[in-house]
Amino acid sequence: MDDSGALARLDRRITECRACPRLVEWREEVARTKRAAFADWTYWGRPVSGFGPADARLAIIGLAPAAHGGNRTGRMFTGDRSGDVLYQALYDLGLASQPTSVGIDDELELYGVRVTAPVHCAPPANKPTPGERDTCRPWLVQELKLLRPTLRAVVVLGAFGWQAALPALTEAGWTVPRPRPAFAHGTHVPIEGGLDLYGCFHVSQRNTFTGRLTPEMLRETLGTAAEAAGLG
Repeated sequence: MDDSGALARLDRRITECRACPRLVEWREEVARTKRAAFADWTYWGRPVSGFGPADARLAIIGLAPAAHGGNRTGRMFTGDRSGDVLYQALYDLGLASQPTSVGIDDELELYGVRVTAPVHCAPPANKPTPGERDTCRPWLVQELKLLRPTLRAVVVLGAFGWQAALPALTEAGWTVPRPRPAFAHGTHVPIEGGLDLYGCFHVSQRNTFTGRLTPEMLRETLGTAAEAAGLG
C-alpha cells in the first residue's frame, strides 16, 4: 500500500499547527528578527514536518527543529551544525544523495530513511516542555502509523526523543517492553512486531564538539540500524 499521499497530507497539516502558544510565539519571533548571518533569508517560521520517503524502512527521531536551522529552512536538520553531522553520516552509509543539507530546494534525497522529531516547532533554548512534547505526540503517532507497513528500525537521538518515542510507538501499535527501557547510547531494544529500536546520543553541538558523540559512533549506530532495516 502506498501511503505517500496520506503522509504528504499529514505533513501539510503539521505545518499549520498552532497548538502550543509559547512555541508559536518563539518560532515567529525568531523568523522576524533572524540571525545576522541569515538576514537575507525568508524564514520558514512554522512547524517543520518529517522528511523522507513514505516507504522508509528506517526512521530517525530527533528532538525539535533548530531556531536558525529547520525553523529557517523548513526541513528537519537542515542548515545547522547538527544536520551537517547527521547528513554526512547518512551519505557515508549510502543513505543520502549528498553529504550536506542547506535548504529545502537543494535536491537532497534520503534512501529508505525518514527523519522526524517529537516536537515540530523550534523551542526556546532547544528545550520543549513535557507538556509541549505531549501535545505534539499525536503527530508522531500518526506518522509512525503511516510508516508502519515498511518500518523495521528506529534510531532515537537523545533522551528527550527517547522519552517521547516510546509512548508514541505504543500508541502506533507496537508492543514496547515494560518497564520501559532506559535511554543510553548504543541501546538496542527489539520491539514485538518486527521493529528494532536504537538509542544514540543527539547530534547536538554540545555532544559533537566535545567528542561525546564522534562521527564514527554515529555511523556505527546508524549502520547497525540500517542493516537491521534491510538497508545495509
